[in-house]
Amino acid sequence: MAPGPYVVIAVSDTGSGMSEATQSHMFEPFFTTKELGKGTGLGLATVYGIVKQSGGNIWVYSELGHGTTIKVYLPRVDAPAEPLGGAAPAAPDSLRGTETILLVEDEPAVRAVTRQLLAREGYTVLEAPDGRAAIAMIDGGSSPRLDLVLTDVVMPGMSGRALAHRLATLCPGVRVLFMSGYTDDAIVRHGVLESGLAYLQKPFRPEALLRKVREVLNHPA
Repeated sequence: MAPGPYVVIAVSDTGSGMSEATQSHMFEPFFTTKELGKGTGLGLATVYGIVKQSGGNIWVYSELGHGTTIKVYLPRVDAPAEPLGGAAPAAPDSLRGTETILLVEDEPAVRAVTRQLLAREGYTVLEAPDGRAAIAMIDGGSSPRLDLVLTDVVMPGMSGRALAHRLATLCPGVRVLFMSGYTDDAIVRHGVLESGLAYLQKPFRPEALLRKVREVLNHPA
């Protein structure tokens, strides 16, 4: 950790704590102590990546039976904060569209923000909280013709990859754009997705999402 001024965010709990063995793996992608289907192990690894990319570090102290303290160190910025702007400007016409998109995301807040962003730029957006709900919507004939499926990669019950394979039968030719908090390299390296698929890393800026959606839609099915 480089010397210098930092701002520290400390979070403590009085839970069951972690063993040294668990602590040694806690920031690894897809590592979890939960039962199969009860968790994905994405949270801490995503936090670690964001903190390290920001030039910070994370310190962990935990004792079994006594709880855990996690301290996040972020470089202090002495420059004045930029003033908050008004409403986000509309995207250029080249990034707008009228196609129908099925958004599959198990985090309600992420799903709501993504839906609002796409709808604001002219897209018709259908949404599902997981892969099974998406399949039920399509298989039941309640959804119109889909142009794109925007899906999270790791979800409870059915992964984004499994959903895409099922959609290949139900909606031949539909385009699929995957998204996750991991880099595409990490996703491929851990065997979660094949190389070369359309992929967007979270968190993403609104313009990055719109550009990627437009790129996939403009590409031949």
